[in-house]
Amino acid sequence: MTMQSVSKSPIGLDGVPAAETALSHVDGQKGELIIAGERVADLAAKSSFEGVTARLWTAANATPISEAEVRAALGEARVRAFGHVSQFLAAADGLSIVDGFRAAVATLRAEHGLTHDATIVGALPVIVGALVQHKAGKQPHIPNAKLSHAADTLSMLHGRAPNAAEAAALDAYFVTVCDHGMNASTFTARVIASTQADLFCAVTGGYCALTGPLHGGAPEPVLEMLDAIGTREKIKPWIDGAIARGERLMGFGHRVYKVRDPRADVLKTALGKLASNSIDMPFAAEVEAYAREALRKKKPDHPLDTNVEFFTAILLDALQIPRQAFTPIFATARAAGWTAHAREQQRRGRLLRPSSAYIGDMPA
Repeated sequence: MTMQSVSKSPIGLDGVPAAETALSHVDGQKGELIIAGERVADLAAKSSFEGVTARLWTAANATPISEAEVRAALGEARVRAFGHVSQFLAAADGLSIVDGFRAAVATLRAEHGLTHDATIVGALPVIVGALVQHKAGKQPHIPNAKLSHAADTLSMLHGRAPNAAEAAALDAYFVTVCDHGMNASTFTARVIASTQADLFCAVTGGYCALTGPLHGGAPEPVLEMLDAIGTREKIKPWIDGAIARGERLMGFGHRVYKVRDPRADVLKTALGKLASNSIDMPFAAEVEAYAREALRKKKPDHPLDTNVEFFTAILLDALQIPRQAFTPIFATARAAGWTAHAREQQRRGRLLRPSSAYIGDMPA
């Protein structure tokens, strides 16, 4: 037998365009994220989650939908989803919040005459809220269709109405992470949608990809790192020791961004507006500053700067969201992007079927 010779090809599909999209664009060299025609910082400063979702769905379907229409559709969808809470909890019985969320999402089905996109995006905060309350031994909190998506998400998580600053902080987070180019979970959703499977399958698959530690599972370890450092006096020795041992500093470095992740500064700004006794921003800022300095010295030709996970962890913790719910909350925001990408892929009608580079034996 002889080995098959293959031409050089990008492993992991790095730099290979898999689709054309009008939804979002990531420039890793410039440190720029554009969502539906706006830089992420500008979008977070002037738009709500409902507003950016309207932009994404409009671009995906080539059919205009307004922010007010999205707000109404999501509010109604949250109320409808609450009628299935017992089903969600039954599917998640005995599982962790992360795994229970996956099982509950897989139970979602089309509702006659209603928009699948809103059904999905509206159901996710109901599911995570119910799981968190159930784990605490409490009854799920009834959604309020009149609240914003972010405010109602917090209401269902905590069993109380959030204040304006809390709602604004989570809304900024939702806007910031709602879409991010052809990331692993979005690519997964598009592949599934390209087979003409429905949006429910596409979003379930997207969430499964998100749970991997190299994608959406990293914010919680940021808090574990900060907990381990503990005090200002330990910042330098702890970080130096971790780098010397070849350990990864959580919240730093990104597969695409070669400079600072633009989403990090958006969330840092949102944190600055959130009055919370649980935030020790001076300590977090010192950790960030020293980690960046140490990483630059260690790898001057391979920059590892702050990514979105660093401030995501601090923000979600300040909002008193349980760490086990971080990934489902990420999914609650990213579902806007997943549904938009799935629709866009289906509208183009092209099956995603990449080739592979065979490196096995060939018959004699």
